[in-house]
Amino acid sequence: MIDQIKEIIAKDINPQLELHSGGCELVDVEDGVVTIRLFGGCSGCPSSHITLFNGIVPILKDKLPEIRDVVLG
Repeated sequence: MIDQIKEIIAKDINPQLELHSGGCELVDVEDGVVTIRLFGGCSGCPSSHITLFNGIVPILKDKLPEIRDVVLG
């Protein structure tokens, strides 16, 4: 699952985040909970939680239904 998540981040998520000079990376996966870290323009952005819940979470859960949650770490 780790390789699948990294591929989704690289191909589906980061190209969108790069439009705002940011990105994310996988930190950990445990019991269906994915921990990611935002960097660049996304790190510390007031809208980062909106990006997480309206952008990143739906993409990951759609492509990997076994993911229970995605959190920032």
